Amino acid sequence: MKLRLSLLLILGVVLLLGLPSTALFYTDWLWFTEVGQTAVFLTTLNAEVTVFAAAFAASFLFLYANFRVARLAVQQPHLVLGGAGGRTPPIVIETRRIGSLSTIVALAVALLFGYVSSNTWLDWLSYLKAVPFGTVDPLFHRDVAFYVFQLPVYDDVRQGALLLSFLAVAACGLLYLLSGKVVLESRYGFAFWPRVRLAPTARRHLGILAALIFGLMAWGAWLDIPRMLIAPANVIFGASYANVHADLPFLRLTIVVLVMGGMLSLWHGFVGRGWAIPAAVALYLVVTVSGGLYSGFVQKFSVTPNELDKERPFILYNIAATRQAYALDHVEERPLSGDAELTAKDIAANADTIQNVRLWDHDPLLQTFAQIQKIRPYYEFDSVDNDRYTIDNKYRQVMLSVRELNSESLPNRTWVNEHLTYTHGYGLTLGPVNLVTTGGLPELFIKDLPPVTTVNVDLPITEPSIYFGELTKSYALVKTHQPEFDYPHGDNNVTTTYHGTGGVTVGGFFRRLLFALRFGSTDILVTRELAPDSRVLFHREIKDRIQMIAPFLEFDADPYPVVSDGRIFWMQDAYTTTANYPYSTPVDGINYIRNSVKIVIDAYNGGLTFYLAEPSDPIARTIDNIFPGLLRPMSEMPAGLQKHVRYPEHIFAVQATVFATYHMTNPTVFYNKEDQWQVPVLDTESNPRPMEPYYTVTKLPGETKTEFIQMLPFTPRLNNLSAWLVARSDGANYGHLLSFQFPKQKMVKGPRQIVGLINQDQTISPQITLWDQQGSKVIWGTLLVIPIEESLLYVRPLYLRAAEGGIPELKRVIVAYQNQIVMEQTLTEALIKIFGPSIAAALPPDRLQVSDTPTLIAAPGAPAIATPAAGVDVSSLADLVSQALDHHNRMMKAARDGDWALFGEENKKLDDVLQRMSKIKK
Repeated sequence: MKLRLSLLLILGVVLLLGLPSTALFYTDWLWFTEVGQTAVFLTTLNAEVTVFAAAFAASFLFLYANFRVARLAVQQPHLVLGGAGGRTPPIVIETRRIGSLSTIVALAVALLFGYVSSNTWLDWLSYLKAVPFGTVDPLFHRDVAFYVFQLPVYDDVRQGALLLSFLAVAACGLLYLLSGKVVLESRYGFAFWPRVRLAPTARRHLGILAALIFGLMAWGAWLDIPRMLIAPANVIFGASYANVHADLPFLRLTIVVLVMGGMLSLWHGFVGRGWAIPAAVALYLVVTVSGGLYSGFVQKFSVTPNELDKERPFILYNIAATRQAYALDHVEERPLSGDAELTAKDIAANADTIQNVRLWDHDPLLQTFAQIQKIRPYYEFDSVDNDRYTIDNKYRQVMLSVRELNSESLPNRTWVNEHLTYTHGYGLTLGPVNLVTTGGLPELFIKDLPPVTTVNVDLPITEPSIYFGELTKSYALVKTHQPEFDYPHGDNNVTTTYHGTGGVTVGGFFRRLLFALRFGSTDILVTRELAPDSRVLFHREIKDRIQMIAPFLEFDADPYPVVSDGRIFWMQDAYTTTANYPYSTPVDGINYIRNSVKIVIDAYNGGLTFYLAEPSDPIARTIDNIFPGLLRPMSEMPAGLQKHVRYPEHIFAVQATVFATYHMTNPTVFYNKEDQWQVPVLDTESNPRPMEPYYTVTKLPGETKTEFIQMLPFTPRLNNLSAWLVARSDGANYGHLLSFQFPKQKMVKGPRQIVGLINQDQTISPQITLWDQQGSKVIWGTLLVIPIEESLLYVRPLYLRAAEGGIPELKRVIVAYQNQIVMEQTLTEALIKIFGPSIAAALPPDRLQVSDTPTLIAAPGAPAIATPAAGVDVSSLADLVSQALDHHNRMMKAARDGDWALFGEENKKLDDVLQRMSKIKK
């Protein structure tokens, strides 16, 4: 009866622990099958099991063999512990039980060792499938692949073997001590200076283990030699003068000493010389301490007084390696004269650039979207992204955001609502970066529910449902008897049924049980809403979905949506990185990065496709060797998606950080940091904020076409402008980096200086103060540096938001050029103010009157859209008051300057505004 109860108890524990793991494993297998990545699943599983089995077997056999040798050396059947003097009873241990215990210990340690080692499966596969870099380090002439793919595996093996050897010495030594094979005797009457006597069998066994430890330490010292190239030094990252001329000789001497120590250990074990191992340890300590002292001596008395001369070749190694590792060795540097002046003709000739100046910042626009396009509380806009589309035959930069469903915001969070009814988001908002309505709100090309577009915008969305996105963290059950909420329409809701190919079929009772265990929900098991062909969508969040397949990649923080062929896709950039590139200076824990993979995710079906964006990257090619067929060539990406590939933000920010120092290739200039750049820091001293890279559409100096770029300006330690770095994104120019540099002897105002001038302007500063005192909050937009020909315009939008949670409205645009700073309602007006009225005809309007509002067309099957009648003035009273204040301030300034012509002009404009205010019905 007791045996039966014990068996039932064991079975219950196994089921309790094993069923959830089985459910997780099997449903993951179903998921990988659904997304067509079973090969990745099986390769990963096979590698984990193989590494686990190999590590388990090796560690168990090693420990078991050593424990067995030690146990066989103990001849007596019992070990008696304690009981001295009769004060305490002795403890009697049967050696047979020690044997059983040692086997259990060996099994437990081997299981733990195998589990930890299984996490290194990718290191082993990379080691076996490695692709050479074709670049060797300058010191030892090893291919970089040795440091990236081989060194980590050698370190893992050595560290594991060393740990097992110490465990074996400790366990076997303890057994020998308990059995009397090892005796500690006091020498000369001092207990703290013991003499160790070992039986021959124990001495031989422990001597062999000591020799193994010395051998593994010698291997570690040999690995420390190439490791100098991936460790920080005094002036640079990588081996420096002291490392090469002091540490390196002593490391080689250490290897000799440790090998000798291993030989002395064997001699001690088989011959019985008690001084051998202590002598080996003492000699090792002497060499180690001496090496450290000698290295410090060389650094202090030889290197430091002549540092530049001594470190010059190593600085050159560091510069070359760092530029290669961050793909900066191909940056094209273009000089700018610094003397170019813009004319009205230049502005008119670059109308496409002006039309794409981004007047909307991400944060204010996200807040605006949340208030004018959120529609329902359970919808959410997670982020705003920049992209470019050809709209009405014009190349336009746009900002877009997907309307996702956040199940945590549902007013009634029942299981049916969260997982069967409210299953997906719907549509997106998309608008140009420069158009503003008269009320200060963004003009939208795509908006509302269901999505509607303007007539001239050829971006139809035939499938607006968002089942996979950035906020879809929970699972969804689709194709059920319960209709799915699609979108609200008036007082009713439109419902739908999922017709896509995503998800795993729920099937019968067994699968439902497994999914119930996976999600911890009995509702899946008992609900009557599921049909045999119902499907469960899980791993729906983009990053989670991708990481399930490719945990070996690093991902950009900002996946962005793309509209193509009537559908919505997500584009995710992924990076291959390492921290083991020799002589390359690390940033945020890595010292090599490539944007090697582009991933496309279907927002409706959830399909994932991985594209190899940089075939020359050895790490990506190694991954391709490990998982054949996972990475497809970029040529297979549909043309509609290829148009929206953009150079990602993270890698550009990393490259800009490194390039600020490593544009200096002269070792003397580099050492003295004579031309050190930095990213401009804006705003007040109490709230410093570095500029961030931003996208824009412009025609670069020396080019003939406008293009979509990412850029970031640099300043020296002073605040004037030194250069700006550009990453190109279009067509064959994708990934090309350009550095436009001003002459060092020229003083070109930098972003921080422009911000200071804006804050001191006698017209702008009082206006800002006035707005802040009228129950509104002034929000400063990003200061944009806009390249035009060989000169620069500074543009900064300004937003107003009511203090009590109002909608941010774009109210003013500040433009700075050379010594001129103006603030107007629109960018066009500001440019006219600086360059004259002759440019007005060349520039399209950037503030829409109601009569200019485009006609909207609804999605198929949606109700017709009413548009406002032409000529109706919907300007808000607050906007008119703001205009009146502007004209009044200009009148006062003109009076102070004695410019009575301008005074009369502004007075007339003020009368105009007051007349319009008087016509607004209260």
